[in-house]
Amino acid sequence: MQRIAIIDIGSNSARLVISHIYKSGAYNMVFNQKETLRLAQKTDKDGNLSKEAFESTLKIMQAFAFMCRQYKADKIIAVATAAIRNAKNGDRLVQEVSDRTGVNLHIISGNAEAFLSYIGVINTLPMKDGIIFDLGGGSTELILFRNRTLVESVSIPLGAVNTTEIFNLRDTMPPNVYSDVNFFISTRMEKYSWLKDANLPLIGVGGTARTVAKMIQRSREYPSSRVHNYIFSAQSFRSLFKKLRSTSLENRKAVPGLSEERADIILAGMSIINCLLAQTGSKRIVTSGCGLREGLFYDYYAKTNNVPLIADDILEDSTLNVLRLFSLNIQHNRQVACLAVTMFDAWHKLHRLGKQYRKLLKTAALLHDIGININYYSHARHSAYMILNAKIFGLTHAEQMLCAVIAGWHNGISKRYFKNHAYRPLLTENDWKIAGQLSLLLALAESLDYSESDTIKTILPGLDPQRATLEIQSASDPSIELHQLEINRTWFEEEFGIPLKIIVRLQS
Repeated sequence: MQRIAIIDIGSNSARLVISHIYKSGAYNMVFNQKETLRLAQKTDKDGNLSKEAFESTLKIMQAFAFMCRQYKADKIIAVATAAIRNAKNGDRLVQEVSDRTGVNLHIISGNAEAFLSYIGVINTLPMKDGIIFDLGGGSTELILFRNRTLVESVSIPLGAVNTTEIFNLRDTMPPNVYSDVNFFISTRMEKYSWLKDANLPLIGVGGTARTVAKMIQRSREYPSSRVHNYIFSAQSFRSLFKKLRSTSLENRKAVPGLSEERADIILAGMSIINCLLAQTGSKRIVTSGCGLREGLFYDYYAKTNNVPLIADDILEDSTLNVLRLFSLNIQHNRQVACLAVTMFDAWHKLHRLGKQYRKLLKTAALLHDIGININYYSHARHSAYMILNAKIFGLTHAEQMLCAVIAGWHNGISKRYFKNHAYRPLLTENDWKIAGQLSLLLALAESLDYSESDTIKTILPGLDPQRATLEIQSASDPSIELHQLEINRTWFEEEFGIPLKIIVRLQS
């Protein structure tokens, strides 16, 4: 096992993330620490970081270095971004960090920062085309990608903290100040023609983007607290921004979803987003909880594990990672998934569901029994909880909830279990009906490999006007599997309204 520590010293905050990479190739985060730093506010008129900036950075880095030792980190990857990059004495601070802590802090360029943010986003969001904005305290990285390939990128020296300082935006924003800020930011974006009228979704990375998403979620009483892959309209953003512009700092601190530590810089950050919306003509914003730090991790992981830097299929890759972390028998999980999608395809006239539900069934089937790690009894419910909270990328919040329900019901539908679940409003009544059909297919698939012996090699599901058929080709007596199938035959008839005939053919 490797322990990897990633340190990001930004213009507004500093973060330490420690992850484990196991021999199986699985990885997960085991520690996360964030400290507010505000380096962009601690620069003098000559462009030098102040004594306070040095002291606060060194104090935080000493704490981070201590935690790295506590977790016995095998590798420390530490980077500094805009505030230190742009400071005349940034190199001296880096040297002092090295002398005091032994951690080598690398100042990365704006282009490198943009590329790493792109890697963090493209491996965790199901977007083919878009414009990423990584809005930090002292800079904003803009990245255009098409067909999941980076096309253009730039780093502009405007962030939530330094823009707040330039225009003193801590309190309300009168119309004349709003006009000045808008002109100041827009003129710096206009030179990048590839932004103009792109009509692509904006993908927001960084604290400002996440905070905006949280405020909109809270205003709508959104049932999930997850912001990654949360999508909201440009109009929703503008309505919120207009409201906050006339709200005092003290009153903003009470706005649900807006933390006190970010209340004083939120207007500047939202001003940058507002200008981006105007420049690009974007109609929606997708929130990303992943960016620079995840990009650094994927870069390291790809190099050391000989895998592509950009995943071909983020849903498949992230599901495999969860499997490697929690599955007791990956071959069994894959067999169950294969059997489930075979029945889904062959019985399409029964369920008439689109291809998007095929991927949900497959994901649920792969992860249906990971809950055994908690407790075998009621493991389906434990699996549902784990699926709902796992880092599975490529699904909407509602789709991930649906996967959890499918897995949670594979031992039989239990509406009581999800009756009062906080995330229940994510699904429509039709979704619950679909979950019942897909959980039945998963139950049949698990029955077909109940002994986990791979006895049944091939199935041939069929359909005629009077019944559904399931021909089983087996190398040996599948009596254990047949017993489990019998248990689910009544469920099949109740769900689809026709009987299921099972045909067994033993192969010599």
